[in-house]
Amino acid sequence: MLDELAHAGLEHLDPAYVAEYDRKSPTDWTEDIRKLQGMGIGAQSTVVDLGAGTGQFALAIAPHVRRVIAVDVSAPMVARLRERGVEPVHAGFLTYEHSGDPADAVVTRNALHHLPDFWKAVALRRIAEMLSAEGVLVVKDLVFSFEPDEAKAAFEYWFSSAPADPAQGWTADELSEHVRTEYSTFTWLFEQMLERAGFDISERVLSANRIFAAYFCVRR
Repeated sequence: MLDELAHAGLEHLDPAYVAEYDRKSPTDWTEDIRKLQGMGIGAQSTVVDLGAGTGQFALAIAPHVRRVIAVDVSAPMVARLRERGVEPVHAGFLTYEHSGDPADAVVTRNALHHLPDFWKAVALRRIAEMLSAEGVLVVKDLVFSFEPDEAKAAFEYWFSSAPADPAQGWTADELSEHVRTEYSTFTWLFEQMLERAGFDISERVLSANRIFAAYFCVRR
């Protein structure tokens, strides 16, 4: 199996970086929670947060569901999850073994891109197997909606909008490192993976800069 820890990004294994992560990457989950509730996720639901990081989503969804399991491959991230009172599991997409009632929803944000496409497909099938019938998958990640011959212009535009201060977000150098060393893919490839894994895409949201995508899916 792929060594997910080796592909996790050294910064995610650094306790000092983890301590500053929420300030660098704040996220408002209000609209996503509303959508999940509209898809049947509620007070009796079990939700798995894969690649949970510091637990921003897990903490946001916890008041609305019965159980949240926060899974991350980084030991410092898991320690932070434990500090925040979230149920943590130290594992990755390829090693997490779900126990108890089937998950009603799996959510993952900015984590699946750490896996090459072959392993993304394996991970998505594993997610489908841990979900209940008509369970929900939400993926929010760097998924490119431009064509291959548009890559140079798309990346230059993306880098030009990056902050200079790394405390305020990802700098152009950090974004270019992502392109060189991580495994974001194209929407037309990723959507095939979702469908082959057994999911129907109920909603797709693409960013204006064609770098990010959000998928709300239902297991067939």
